[in-house]
Amino acid sequence: MTSVQLLDLHIDRALQQVRRGDAVLPVSGLSWRLLDCLLEHGTNVVDFDTLAREVWAPAVVGEDAISQRVKLLRQALGDDSRQPRYVRSVRGRGYQLCAPPQACAPVAPPAASEPSAATHGTASTPSTPSTPSTAINAVTAAAAGAAAPSEGPQRRLHARWAWLAAGVAAAGGIIAVIVQRPDNAAHSPADPVLQRAAYYAGIGQASNNDRAITLYRQALQIDPDSSAARRGLARALAADACLFNGRPGNAQEALQLAGQVLQAAPDDAAAHALRGYAHDCLGAMPQAIADYEQALLRDPDDERTRASLAYLQQEQGHLAQALKANLSLRAPERIRFRDVQVARELELLGFTDAAARRHARNFQLYPDNVFSNIAWPRALMNMGEQDKARQALDQALARGTPHPQLLRLHGELLLMGGDRQGAAEAFEQARLLRPLQSLGKTLGGLQQGSGTPSPEWIAARLREVTAQADDGWSDAAVERALLHQAQGDAGVAIADLHRAVDAGFRDAAWLRVTPLFAPLRQAPGWERLLARIEVDVAAQRAQVLAASWRPDDLKGLSATPAAGTR
Repeated sequence: MTSVQLLDLHIDRALQQVRRGDAVLPVSGLSWRLLDCLLEHGTNVVDFDTLAREVWAPAVVGEDAISQRVKLLRQALGDDSRQPRYVRSVRGRGYQLCAPPQACAPVAPPAASEPSAATHGTASTPSTPSTPSTAINAVTAAAAGAAAPSEGPQRRLHARWAWLAAGVAAAGGIIAVIVQRPDNAAHSPADPVLQRAAYYAGIGQASNNDRAITLYRQALQIDPDSSAARRGLARALAADACLFNGRPGNAQEALQLAGQVLQAAPDDAAAHALRGYAHDCLGAMPQAIADYEQALLRDPDDERTRASLAYLQQEQGHLAQALKANLSLRAPERIRFRDVQVARELELLGFTDAAARRHARNFQLYPDNVFSNIAWPRALMNMGEQDKARQALDQALARGTPHPQLLRLHGELLLMGGDRQGAAEAFEQARLLRPLQSLGKTLGGLQQGSGTPSPEWIAARLREVTAQADDGWSDAAVERALLHQAQGDAGVAIADLHRAVDAGFRDAAWLRVTPLFAPLRQAPGWERLLARIEVDVAAQRAQVLAASWRPDDLKGLSATPAAGTR
């Protein structure tokens, strides 16, 4: 049943949306998958093992995590555990629906309260800042799509040192527009396939995203002129490259597909957002920003693209601007990575305590979110809490959300503990996960367990990295700094880090603690580099504290003394 009535709730499983009357309820992510699992089993009791397997896999969770998620689902539905209407607990066994779900006809949403046709999607899909990153456009020759998909130029595969785009990753929320069309448009014979593809794409897991790709390709075979199929396939391919460690050539193909849609419909806001997502996945920040801005010009209510743009503003060093954009979202619960972005922005702005509380909460509530799994152990490391960081990282690594940043963080913590061989293995695992990423190659070579790399290797690698275009990201300059440091040229390495600051790098706390730059800490100019970052951050921090939109957990802080924000 794709359209279900559960008492007074209307549930559209294709769009992954829950309504009570005209109101869309904030059921998304794991909460949606939990509800969908219960619907699949009718009024049968679903035991804890089944829920863990069907909702959380491949992550491993216990009964406490499942109970917490049921509590959040009840809150979203307005249910009461003492007198449940929708979901009841069966002591010692699991959970079940209180009433049998009934098949019903789809209900058209009221025009006044729905997002426009270009809006990215449903409450449950990974959002475009995103990524989402998200999370959140002029047509280029590459986007126009004459060339066949390829692995893409290496220079566009930077690792995005500070964050691998919550903005990019969340851009998967373009699912709703994939199956939407004007009421007077002819229906396509591919519609049933498109609806099923959107269902799988919205789950947010690698295996289901692969199913979505297969179905979108089938939809294009059924209806070669379907823009909805092209948009859906573009989103799923970009998500495969960005979120699920797939082929970079998939992001190139996504760029082609979005360009083809824009050739036929230059004002298609969702296609602009999709092309921005593909550019974002390929590391082309200026092109991604241009596309996101074009999408928002055509659809100012597209909050997912607004969050994506906010993420890139964060990466450019515009922390207060990015924080304001994320806090201004009218439906933040629909933006999968928004809470992670806000916590990160507060951390970079020096609001350490407020950021730590948010990171810890995200880490608890979103075990399937790779970026919350990275953020909390990294924040603990930056605060000097190495033992706690290792414990959190061990938990994150066991959750089944593989990512190069998790493995690099593991390598850094092992280096701090003196385990050079273990660190070398972690950096090599990160490189193998995305072998075309430039920074992964450099770290894998510099941290090899057999000893210091040869001067010839360092020089050759430096020539390769210098020949690459930066594409607006600060990580290219950070990578050059690592190589110049390895050559023993501290002055040039610090100059590289200044160029990283020019590009938007603001993580002074990480520079202070990471073992990767330990040799530079006694070099002339090191403290001046840190002071430069902190002067800029202090000005932005004061701007936030003086603003009417600052979050409630900062209300007690003064805008004047920098120390008061720690």
